[in-house]
Amino acid sequence: MSRVDARIVKYLPSIKETPAFELNIHFQTGEGISVILGPSGAGKTLLLNCVGGFVRPDEGRILVSDKLYFDDAANVHLPPRLRRCGYIFQDHALFPHMTVRENLRFAASLSTPKAGSLDLRRRIYELLETFDLADLDDRKPAQLSGGQKQRAALARILLTQPQLLLLDEPSRGMDARLRQSFYELLRSLRERLAVPVLIVSHDIDECFELADSVAILDKGRLLQSGAREAVFAKPATVEIARLLGVYNIVPAEIRMLDPAANLSRIRLLDQEIEGPYFPGHLIGDAGFLCMRRSELKIVPVGNQKPNNRLTLRIEGEHRSRFGVSVALESGLSVIMRETEYSCSRNGNRLTLEIPASAMAFIAK
Repeated sequence: MSRVDARIVKYLPSIKETPAFELNIHFQTGEGISVILGPSGAGKTLLLNCVGGFVRPDEGRILVSDKLYFDDAANVHLPPRLRRCGYIFQDHALFPHMTVRENLRFAASLSTPKAGSLDLRRRIYELLETFDLADLDDRKPAQLSGGQKQRAALARILLTQPQLLLLDEPSRGMDARLRQSFYELLRSLRERLAVPVLIVSHDIDECFELADSVAILDKGRLLQSGAREAVFAKPATVEIARLLGVYNIVPAEIRMLDPAANLSRIRLLDQEIEGPYFPGHLIGDAGFLCMRRSELKIVPVGNQKPNNRLTLRIEGEHRSRFGVSVALESGLSVIMRETEYSCSRNGNRLTLEIPASAMAFIAK
């Protein structure tokens, strides 16, 4: 099975106004797409550069598909050309003086120098067709759009027959249509290559679109990792829940727990609601209830539905192409359709239904 097991320690001393930084993580992933998520300055690109061989860690060990890339104890540090990593940088890194076809031919000649010219032409033709570049093969990078450059960079990488793909902010600068097209292309590559794909991103939507697994990085430390849905459904800390940006987070207290019925009662904002049973917690535990915004439901005026409802004061509203974003008391918010908002608003108050699947409780 193709997998990555990287234990990396890298210290960067302070330079002028840039403070010192230390990356200290143990990162593991298997086949499929793993998104390394975190804010700017978290150490995401440094992690990719260490795996790709462009930066030598101070300590650690990097193993990819049972091949040792780096081991400080054994004094092993393979140079980038021997790691078989396909690395797409933020600027795509195509040779500016070469056409698309020439870029691909050069990559192919490095990876398989003994390949026959007929086989080489066939592989290049297939990739030009696959990536919709056949009509652009005589253009140089300066004559390509951002999306076209990205596709050309991916095609060139595939000619090197990589054992690992590294992508640094791959959809940066693309409009919504090109970004969606690129996501579809990456998903098809995941099935075709069957090698690990590491993507650096700070975009939550991109993470939802692509990730099989997620690693959350901040200040050089790995905060949480695992399958995408497991991480998003149960953030380990309030800080991670805030970083994910998909939750309403409010102080709360557990008032009742019933494991047999898979029920709890939670007090928050001077109201009580029903929730699921929270394993590992006790009655009286104080902490934070995290409610996933995308799963919150609006209760129409006069509809006396279940016990997991909150009635909250409206403090503001903002209209966009996504609908009406409504700001509620205590920092909560919800997005809904215009018609839904009109039917659900009761004066200056709104009632939300909170499904059990939308709740996560984090103790203080």
